Amino acid sequence: MTRPGLLRRFAGDDRGISAVEFALLAPVLIAFYLGLSEFCQGYMAQKRMGHVASMVADLVAQEETVTTANLDDIFDIGGLIMKPFRTTTLKIRVSSVTRSGSQVRVDWSRGDGMTARVRNSLVTLPPDFLADGQSVIMSEATYDYDSPADYLMPGLTRFTHTYYLRPRTTDKTLCPAC
Repeated sequence: MTRPGLLRRFAGDDRGISAVEFALLAPVLIAFYLGLSEFCQGYMAQKRMGHVASMVADLVAQEETVTTANLDDIFDIGGLIMKPFRTTTLKIRVSSVTRSGSQVRVDWSRGDGMTARVRNSLVTLPPDFLADGQSVIMSEATYDYDSPADYLMPGLTRFTHTYYLRPRTTDKTLCPAC
């Protein structure tokens, strides 16, 4: 038989409430923190990959004529932009396309990890994007992101981005060897 005073004293004791609340909330807060940090890493990788696509189009659009060596150097710069993320799954392709009538055809294309488009093949662009005879540099990039923690994003997540930019110094950027 217990004494009534002992139960009353035990029921009225609130010294361990904070420790119990912390023990219940800590796993949830830690999981939230780890998930948020993993999401931020994936978001940063996606933003860098998009920046690579825009930078490739921008550098090519500034030139009147590019060579395959120029394009390889530009692709290498794209790999530097992805740091500190690994670049083994970064794939880039840059193409010059021109509208002729109702069709948009590839003038030239070069890829790094991605197959170049076939010359004169058809490309689909957003509607009313180019007028007849106009040219645009089309840069495409994909990146397979593998989270180091795999809590929220298990396996690979593929990011893709396509960027369009008109040539700046001429009507059409040329690449004779592409």
